[in-house]
Amino acid sequence: MHRRCFLKSLAAAKAAGLASLPVAPVCLALAQQRGGAAQPGQFKPGEGANNPVGSGKGIHPGRVVWLRDTKAATWDGMTGYWWDDANTDERAVHRMTSSLLRDLTGRKNEKQAWDALFRNFNETRNLGRAGYRPGERIAIKVNCNQDRSPQWGAAAPSPAGRPQRRALNGLPSPHAIAALVTALIEFGGVRGEDIMVYDVTGTRNVGNPIYTKIRANSNRQHQAVKFLVGADYDLGGRMAPVPDMENPIRFASDQLPAGYLPRQVTEASYVINMALLRAHGMAGVTLAAKNHFGSVHFPNDGGWSPRVLHGSVMRTRPMGSYNALVDLIGHRHLGGKTMLYVLDGLYTAEHNEGNVFKWASFGDQWASSMLMSQDPIAIDSVALDILSSEPRATQVRGNADNYLHEAAQAAKPQSGSVYNPDGRGTLGSLGVHEHWNNPSERKYSRNLGAKKGIELIARV
Repeated sequence: MHRRCFLKSLAAAKAAGLASLPVAPVCLALAQQRGGAAQPGQFKPGEGANNPVGSGKGIHPGRVVWLRDTKAATWDGMTGYWWDDANTDERAVHRMTSSLLRDLTGRKNEKQAWDALFRNFNETRNLGRAGYRPGERIAIKVNCNQDRSPQWGAAAPSPAGRPQRRALNGLPSPHAIAALVTALIEFGGVRGEDIMVYDVTGTRNVGNPIYTKIRANSNRQHQAVKFLVGADYDLGGRMAPVPDMENPIRFASDQLPAGYLPRQVTEASYVINMALLRAHGMAGVTLAAKNHFGSVHFPNDGGWSPRVLHGSVMRTRPMGSYNALVDLIGHRHLGGKTMLYVLDGLYTAEHNEGNVFKWASFGDQWASSMLMSQDPIAIDSVALDILSSEPRATQVRGNADNYLHEAAQAAKPQSGSVYNPDGRGTLGSLGVHEHWNNPSERKYSRNLGAKKGIELIARV
């Protein structure tokens, strides 16, 4: 680690009061994933296979659906970019979205599937049996971590005198996001003006490939969809976040300051968490839980940035450690409002700073995958198993599943932390966690006849 990087991170850690959390986590993690420092060992489940903890969520508790279609991702690796229309079959992605929704809910068509999701969400939260009603807003959280410049996929700006960073391709699929929005409008009956796509970290935008893909639909409802971003780079058509200071996130570690969310999110009735299927050089994986790093504001600790939380999610932290992801998943305006979790794995990047890669475990082809669930812990558990079984996903290391154990047992976590992020009382189990029997059969406890655990419907 460079001395300058260490001192900068040390100062930030002291300012945030993180004396007992890892110092200089970001620089160390980047050095590890770039081969400049010793890395923790490859991830290995400590509790073995088919040993579920926590309580399954959803119409079919603990159900995760996974669909892979090689027709969806067809880039030759050289011509144009992977996100171009010529390299992603839009019709295939729409078919995948439809199939996932029907398999998740057990309904015959998309209209019935969306209605079932809305009604189940409201009933579970004691809000009645009603479905979506016009005027109820839906916030779709996407992971635009690498969308940091005016030109989609271009190198991020660098300080004067430093080398320009190379282009990073670990971006969300415009086609997958557009397919979700289209499904909400055409089959969910949701008004376009009630839909908002967002990522509010200060350097991030929801780039033009996503914006124009949605706007290209001539249906006037698509023209009304809103976009909320941390930085629009003068591209226009986006809103800026306003922090809601009346609904803080109180982290279970007293060494972390209170965080705040965009008022545009706290005023929404529903959230859809549309994350990426991706390894991560700091946390091991970045999936649905970590997606909300792009939702937080710290007035005195970086503004619209999750930087002060980095030390609590490191893959090098021991099992049974406090993890801030549990507070994010459990907060009533984030996980508490989430009706659906989606993982975009059409073109999966090597890690948070890497380019897309073909999978050895899929015969040297693109991942071409999407996953859905109503259970945040179950979907991240399945995704971790998928990633850890891929030889080229080399950053899935250390204790990448610590947060899953903590969240599944949030009422009595191994760390002893008291997770009460919105002051309404200690959280209960946020979902069910377990590991499959093996990468070939991919069987979880409910697949093997048990009445608890995860059920995976995989069409791969």
